[in-house]
Amino acid sequence: MAEIKAVLFDQDGVIIDTERDGHRVSFNMTFKEFGYNFEWGVDEYHQLLQIAGGKERMKHYLHTRGFGAPVKPEEEEDLIKRLHKRKTALFVELIASGALPLRPGIKRFMQEAMAAGLKIGVCTTSNEEAAKTLTTQILKDIKFEIVLAGDIVKKKKPDPEIYNLALAKTGLKPTECLVIEDSRNGVLAAKAAGMFVVATTNPYTEKEDLHEADVIVTCLGDPDGEKGKLKQGGDGLAYDGVLRVDQMVRYFAAR
Repeated sequence: MAEIKAVLFDQDGVIIDTERDGHRVSFNMTFKEFGYNFEWGVDEYHQLLQIAGGKERMKHYLHTRGFGAPVKPEEEEDLIKRLHKRKTALFVELIASGALPLRPGIKRFMQEAMAAGLKIGVCTTSNEEAAKTLTTQILKDIKFEIVLAGDIVKKKKPDPEIYNLALAKTGLKPTECLVIEDSRNGVLAAKAAGMFVVATTNPYTEKEDLHEADVIVTCLGDPDGEKGKLKQGGDGLAYDGVLRVDQMVRYFAAR
């Protein structure tokens, strides 16, 4: 019988819908500042999201499409670092400004987890500064046991390294952890670490194959706000569009 003792959250697309109107916009602002005349469109960025990590995404684009101006091989690494540093600063400004609202139900779910005595963590490949801004400013009243972000691990999702690190940091067993993810790479990473997974879809991931997740909903839902839709799993749940921590604890205890 499993006993959930922690809830671990991905950041982008789970806590905040950051991809389309956050990361993509920040990348495009950065490209313009650096004098490049291309932009990543909404659909194009969806394809690029299959590559985990912002620096990795830019390298892939440079190697496959080019930046519209020659980049010497010996200058590539430094250019990517400078682009990513500026992009991150712009992205952090967006988060701090409150321009990117929390996804429905996310803060309520965290508060319920706190009230239940569960540990709360963030496991993201997003930049560490962005994660720190989110957890210490926007969600400053939530007690986070761990915040693992950026280059703290060498291998990005779908590799389970970041979730294995969370296990090492918390001393918990895989079956004591519930992960909230939104993408196929994230779901695969958490499942490879042996954890339970609830996937919350967003416009970028709603058509991805997330069937490895134990439960799939469109969002966690709020009693007085947007309700979610159950897309997979949840057998026996008294689901009313709002996914609750106590429901999940009981649900996974029976598995």
